[in-house]
Amino acid sequence: MKFVKYFSIFCLFVGNSFGQSPADWLIQAPSQQANISIQGKYITLTNGLSRRSFYQGENLACIDYQNLSNGQQLLRAVHPEARITLNGKSYQVGGMEGQKERAYFKKGWEETLQAGKEDFRFVRYHIQDMKPFIAWTRKTWAMNHQQATGKQIDFEYASPLPELKNILVTVHYQILDGMPLIIKWLSIENKSAGSIQIDRVVHEILGLVEEESAVVGKPEEMKKQHGIYVETNYAFNNAMRYDISDQTTHWKTEPAYTSQVNYNYETPCLLEVYPEKAPGISLKMGESFHSPRTHELLMDSYDRQRRGLMIRKMYQKIAPWTTQNPIFMHLVSKRDEEVKQAIDQCVATGYEAVILSFGSHLQMEDSSAANIQKWKALADYAHAKNILLGGYSLFSSRRISNADDVIDPKTGKPGGAFFGNAPCFGSVWGLAYRDKIKYFYARTGFDIWENDGPYPGDVCASEVHPGHRNLADSQWRQMEIQKELYRWLNERGVYINAPDWYFLDGTHKIGIGYREVNFSLSREQQRILNRQNIHDGTIEKTASMSWGFVPLTKYQGGGPEAVLEPLKDHLEDYRQLMMQYYGAGVQACYRGPRLYDSEETRLMVKSTLDWYKKYREILNSDMIQLRRADGRDWDGFLHVNPALAEKGFAMLYNPTNEVMVRRISLPLYYAGIKRTAQVSFQGGSFTSLPVNTQKEIQIDVRMPANGHVWYVIRGN
Repeated sequence: MKFVKYFSIFCLFVGNSFGQSPADWLIQAPSQQANISIQGKYITLTNGLSRRSFYQGENLACIDYQNLSNGQQLLRAVHPEARITLNGKSYQVGGMEGQKERAYFKKGWEETLQAGKEDFRFVRYHIQDMKPFIAWTRKTWAMNHQQATGKQIDFEYASPLPELKNILVTVHYQILDGMPLIIKWLSIENKSAGSIQIDRVVHEILGLVEEESAVVGKPEEMKKQHGIYVETNYAFNNAMRYDISDQTTHWKTEPAYTSQVNYNYETPCLLEVYPEKAPGISLKMGESFHSPRTHELLMDSYDRQRRGLMIRKMYQKIAPWTTQNPIFMHLVSKRDEEVKQAIDQCVATGYEAVILSFGSHLQMEDSSAANIQKWKALADYAHAKNILLGGYSLFSSRRISNADDVIDPKTGKPGGAFFGNAPCFGSVWGLAYRDKIKYFYARTGFDIWENDGPYPGDVCASEVHPGHRNLADSQWRQMEIQKELYRWLNERGVYINAPDWYFLDGTHKIGIGYREVNFSLSREQQRILNRQNIHDGTIEKTASMSWGFVPLTKYQGGGPEAVLEPLKDHLEDYRQLMMQYYGAGVQACYRGPRLYDSEETRLMVKSTLDWYKKYREILNSDMIQLRRADGRDWDGFLHVNPALAEKGFAMLYNPTNEVMVRRISLPLYYAGIKRTAQVSFQGGSFTSLPVNTQKEIQIDVRMPANGHVWYVIRGN
């Protein structure tokens, strides 16, 4: 019986090591769904791609965290499930003590561990099907129509201390179907008779296997764990990249790990997840606190292309609204008739939406009956023609008043924000702004919101703003106000462009990453720079999460060489810019008063959009970056989707003044084509080509000077 017991535990740790590795989930959807199993004192979350296991002893502890695709064990030591600081004192939640060797964890050790005397103790668990975080509603085309599915388990904890008797802590886990992803967050419910102060919540603590062996070296000099990618819904920095925007991931040292190679015990091998600037949250009787949600994606490669594909698949799964990709123009208008003209031009060319750009005559903050009625009538006009209508609204980088602006904690005066002066979302004005936006969308039926800011890294030292108490909770409370607004809009079908990283709370699109003044450069420069932006900006985010920019009229300076107006005089530049954006699946902000100025221009725009819509699914599929634009040789990218009949779509560009002839390799591994590819040059007949052992095909390409070519690929 003892052998059977330990063999079962051994199997728990090694998983499917004796069997075959699962198929590549980036190409073939796994047949195994998420499952949560209970075997004696062991609770296991698994979906065939990842596994996280817990042991119920004196407390509940995570003892196993493995990537089943490559067999990598991430966990080397047991830690608490969380750590919370209440009323100035720190308490551990779950976990157990007594592991002396912290470089690895052997089977059977879990039975020797003990609970800490003041730790929150595991009480019970509850298992249920995973529910969507946002009740997403859509009005636009989307590549993915389905919310993520999986299983959820909630672990409840209570304190043994009388003073914390009515404080309930719950640690939540979700394991998703179809990808090696686990989501974790924590909630605190105050059932006591008074308020409690939450000074810090560390909702994830993992003692991870170190990434490298360094006898000397500081933490900032050493590599972090590449076997796990961590992303939370608490990110902002206007960087248009998550890794720079992240405010929650902290890699720390673990001095108790005394057998590590680093002489001064400074290996960054302890992962803690918490917002840095969110202390001092007062939780009143009957209220609940919810931490950020941590998404832990297990990675099986150092290759940036593959890692980027995995991250993009994660967004498509957990934030399917980011696969919406409406075709819109950015209208500069001064009169209502110009809005109607733009709507009519959208109908005539195949565009799907009009967004009133900055500098237009739209005022969403005007809640007067006359203003609401005017814009409702225009929205009704658009809807009658199956066109969506939206508009721009500025929050940050504007001064409201001394009473409503964020207060700099260093000076005690307005200022010190990300953009110098900015309103506080918790001020009287900020709360009214939120309510006015909701009122405008509820009353007018507008479909799109382009929100310029806010950037709630702005802390505020005011102690009189109604939306936060003081400096300590100002960032957290502003974030909560903003997130609630985004979720409210998303659940009502409003599409949201926002210039910061709020995808996991309901926004749809962000800038692809560009320098605005570059749009005052010549059209020739813009074409190459835009393709560089597309290449760089779609490695860790999808094309549908990104917007580009095309200045039809003057923007950020520049002369006639920078703009497309008169459009009929620059048709080839106009077409080329449209082809490289739509060919990448990226919607650009075509900013100006009109989409066409002649019948020839209209026909060019319409034919380009007809082409895009014909291949819309594959053009919105995952992208493989082939070669970055450098102005010297060809550049291009390849869309792949093994689930479609058209499994590949290559866009190739020639930036030179001469015809270019090249033999180019197209990698088809992620297209799921293993043996033979059928290739069509620009919609012509298909030719069969063999796939080599590297899962590539070789094509001979002839590209016109300063032009492009495209290929459709099918196969098996």
